[in-house]
Amino acid sequence: MRVGFYQFDVRKANPRANLEQVATALAGQRFDLLVLPELFTTGYLFDDPGEVAALAEPIPGGETCRALSVIAAGSGGAIVGTLPERDGDRVYNTAVVIGPSGWIGSQRKVHLSRYEKTLLQSGDDFEPIQIVGVRVGIIACFDSWFPEMARLLVRQGAQILCQPASFGGTMTLSVIRTRAVENLVYTITANRIGRERNRSIEAKFRGDSRIIGPGGEILAAAGNEEALAFAEIDPALALEKVNEMCDFPAEWARYDVARAKPECP
Repeated sequence: MRVGFYQFDVRKANPRANLEQVATALAGQRFDLLVLPELFTTGYLFDDPGEVAALAEPIPGGETCRALSVIAAGSGGAIVGTLPERDGDRVYNTAVVIGPSGWIGSQRKVHLSRYEKTLLQSGDDFEPIQIVGVRVGIIACFDSWFPEMARLLVRQGAQILCQPASFGGTMTLSVIRTRAVENLVYTITANRIGRERNRSIEAKFRGDSRIIGPGGEILAAAGNEEALAFAEIDPALALEKVNEMCDFPAEWARYDVARAKPECP
């Protein structure tokens, strides 16, 4: 299975330009699964909910899903990335999975940072999404910091964890590698690059996107520049390793993992 990521400098509040950049970068590429950054159509830092709401789209009926369908048809594979989703008067940070025939599934980001909570609503449901016979789980950026979420996705059969991301610090790189090792699955992180600001915050996004194997091995990695990278993987290894290593499924049964969302102090 050929999997990959595309990291780039997202243009703030310009979905059309960002979609055109993705289309240009992926033109002529063949892959089975590719991950794009978090909020790859709009950028990340905004001053108020109205700014995000103005850029939000319905899913799957919006322009982004239609554009990704065309790109996916050219590649023969599925594309994952997050965008602002409008649902009535609510706006979510939602990952979409788009294949050559269109929308396959979507998942709203569950764990929001304090900043994100001022702009967006939190999702509460998650389960693996099947593409080309492989079950894929989505842990958008900060979701990766919660081992219970990744573990529940793997217990439901996820062989690959996709992480659309927008982060600047170093800790998330260690966190996502830990998720791969402790669950014996592949992870694909697509982080963005560039700088962005609103009235009170300036952020520098580090890139460092990567594909990690079930043993923690780095199969592909980028630096802090625009990058498109791929790796060949065997998703069956993920489930084989889970069943071989100390009877993981039986040991998981010892724990009752709550799905509650505690509030920050």
